[in-house]
Amino acid sequence: MRRPGTAVIAIALTSLGLAAPTTSAAAATQEYRCQQEWPGRDGNVRAWTDYGCDGNLLGATPGDDRFWGDTSGAFQTIAYKEASSVMNSGFIGGKDVVAFYYDKDYQYQNGYVCLAPGEMWADNLTDNYFYNRPGQVVNDRIGSHRWVTASECAAGSWLT
Repeated sequence: MRRPGTAVIAIALTSLGLAAPTTSAAAATQEYRCQQEWPGRDGNVRAWTDYGCDGNLLGATPGDDRFWGDTSGAFQTIAYKEASSVMNSGFIGGKDVVAFYYDKDYQYQNGYVCLAPGEMWADNLTDNYFYNRPGQVVNDRIGSHRWVTASECAAGSWLT
């Protein structure tokens, strides 16, 4: 009776062992791709359609963009609620944090997240949630962004 139970446990442990490297490999690939895309401190915020700073570049700008779904600014119609990875290559000092908002016009009460310059990028937005909007994942949900100081971001609002 013990042999079938032991076999089941061995198969389960083996399958778990095989899953871990795949997950780690995917994360390493995303991290590597963002490293390749890193331009140095050029003063811009960037976003991509896919994880790991891959896919279509949705936009790059040193400025704010009040609505990613309109036809003005660096992030236009296709960018609206399509970002899966973001980058902060802004200059250090002053307003060097990028705040990303769920809605247009920087409506922080409806959900926002912040990306510090030291973090450089968030390569997979599926594991981040908007502050002020419990349970709402950031992936494919950004409606606007602006540059802010670190003091404008709440403790639980930081992207990783």
